[in-house]
Amino acid sequence: MLSSISPFGERARNSRWWVTVGAYLTGSTLGGAATGLVAGAVGELLDGTISSTAALGVLAVAAVAGLAVEMGWWSLRVPSLVRRQVNEDWLTTYRGWVYGLGFGFQLGLGLATIVVTSTVWLTWLAAILAGSWQAGLLIGTCFGAARGAFILTTAPVQEPDQLRSLFRRIADTAPAVHRAAALCVAFTAVTALGGALT
Repeated sequence: MLSSISPFGERARNSRWWVTVGAYLTGSTLGGAATGLVAGAVGELLDGTISSTAALGVLAVAAVAGLAVEMGWWSLRVPSLVRRQVNEDWLTTYRGWVYGLGFGFQLGLGLATIVVTSTVWLTWLAAILAGSWQAGLLIGTCFGAARGAFILTTAPVQEPDQLRSLFRRIADTAPAVHRAAALCVAFTAVTALGGALT
């Protein structure tokens, strides 16, 4: 999708990149907020059934499982509810702000497209275990905004060569990003375990 929503791609469709990206960022933030709100509300319903120590223990165990997935131990894979990405036909059917908002919202939900990292599941588990809709909303809003912000890397793309160069840089940095995700999951496991034991 990055190849589609760039200044170069938007210009080819007679759309303004900043309008499409603004809608995309809004949609992604709203999608994350929606999932976070629901997860937090579920946690609020469970309030009192699980202690904070037990909640941290659950998060620690889930993070260890997430780390096993990220590291590829035992050939574990990230579970995904769906096996689809966004519908690219929208690019030629709707205006830029419409597909920007729609694509962003779907990706911001976190679970409406293929899940490729355990950090998505850990985010929503943390929102549930936070035990309040307000905390879930905050977690989800931050998730959606951060997930959507990646589209800003396309800002300098004005020509096809620049797009190819961007994809090469993304491919080159993918192993480092994967390691960073694994470190975040490990940090979550250690922190949650430490909280559960104190």
